[in-house]
Amino acid sequence: MIKMRRLPLLVMCCVLLAGLTACGGHGQLEKAVRSVLVSGDTTRAAFDSLCSIVTDNPGKYGDLLTPEGKLDYKKMADFIEQIGSQLRPPMHWDTRPYGGVEDLSLTIYFERSGSMVPYDQRGGSGQLKKAVNDLINHFPAGSKVAINIVNDGIYPYNHTVDEFLKDRDIYQSTAGIGDASYTDFQLIFNKILEAQKPGNVSVLVSDLIYSPQDTHGVSIDKIFNEENSLATRVFARYKGKSVVVQQLMGDYSGKYYPYNGVPFQYNGKRPFYLVIIADSDVMDQLAQDKRYDGVLNATEVRNSYRFNQGTSEVECRVLPEWKDNAGRFRVKHGDGIVLAKCDGDRQTGKLCFSLAANLGSLLKDDALLTNPSNYEVKSIDGYTLTIQPIDQSMVTANNKEYLEGMTHVLTLVGDLKSPRDEVRIALRNELPEWVIQSSSDNDTSSAASSFPTTTLGLQQLLGGMFDAMKGGNSFFEITIQLQR
Repeated sequence: MIKMRRLPLLVMCCVLLAGLTACGGHGQLEKAVRSVLVSGDTTRAAFDSLCSIVTDNPGKYGDLLTPEGKLDYKKMADFIEQIGSQLRPPMHWDTRPYGGVEDLSLTIYFERSGSMVPYDQRGGSGQLKKAVNDLINHFPAGSKVAINIVNDGIYPYNHTVDEFLKDRDIYQSTAGIGDASYTDFQLIFNKILEAQKPGNVSVLVSDLIYSPQDTHGVSIDKIFNEENSLATRVFARYKGKSVVVQQLMGDYSGKYYPYNGVPFQYNGKRPFYLVIIADSDVMDQLAQDKRYDGVLNATEVRNSYRFNQGTSEVECRVLPEWKDNAGRFRVKHGDGIVLAKCDGDRQTGKLCFSLAANLGSLLKDDALLTNPSNYEVKSIDGYTLTIQPIDQSMVTANNKEYLEGMTHVLTLVGDLKSPRDEVRIALRNELPEWVIQSSSDNDTSSAASSFPTTTLGLQQLLGGMFDAMKGGNSFFEITIQLQR
């Protein structure tokens, strides 16, 4: 009797074990994946070694190959995700940046207008040209790069990419292309968006000053309203697009042409912009694929903002021991973030706890991410939030497993009074403050202290894009349940 009962149980265990090892045929690969995840060696080299196990044994791992016998990166990622989900605690490894993705193509739209020429004079430091050259160089050598000149229309740059990179006087060598007296943003943005193919990244290099043809006698308010509605109308037509606007500073030496005034000589710094346009999934790849490091996080960028971004899931971990923690709590494992057996500090009665979060995928600068006024925090007991970037000096042997892969520490403090509370954190999706501070409504003189750092009508132009492409009301939301 006993033997008869134990035999089916043994069979069941074997079946279960076979299921856990992906139908019994992937034992070696599963073991290697587990080893990589547990060791934390989630590097490209480790991923390549796992891929080699598959490609070296096509008969054994045929279900992870394409019909042509090449590695199916999606199936490989799904397999790794399946193994990681079985670990306790579950582990996730995003392998998308490591392969299986075709090189992206790059199309540069280089504005050649009267107000842009002074950015690239021989006596200046050449920040504008360097920014464009760096952008091209950040794309892998195999990527396809095309360059166009824009003003009243879009015109091909009839030289090689290498000639563009070496050109020390790009505006002189492109003299006579188009009508440099005005820039038709409606035509340019429409043409850029219409021309985009899958996998393409388009970048408009511009001062973003709206200067249409025939504005004599037209009030600045009318121009601003036209500019705002134009941006909304154009970008609302193209669903699934994402736009990153980067603000940089460059030397300016030459005539400046105000909207309603006499041109004047100006020598000093002025802002210029890179408007990066791509399908949303391509923009995500640009942010995650290590081959394109430096495109979206170039050190010269003064401010940046990504449009058309809905609410995202943000990975975060409770820090059970942290220098700012006060009071006591126990992290309850399971769905969501739950802190149980919470007890306030003996002296103050306050509960203070911290979370390590990965906010890097949001493509927001630290000025936005670390400003508590950009967040909405709701709770019964009035919790307040502070945010700080993680740097290497914070990482110790005790907290490494919690901080690794994270970018910021979110710390919450509140009076622990209620038996149960729910703390909800949301980063509001609003036009960033830097856009408003960088916008002016009068550019008739360089005497104004804000002239070196502002752009005429920037808020109206980017505000129109924001209205057309706004995703959710918040970029991310985190909810923490508190139990006494």
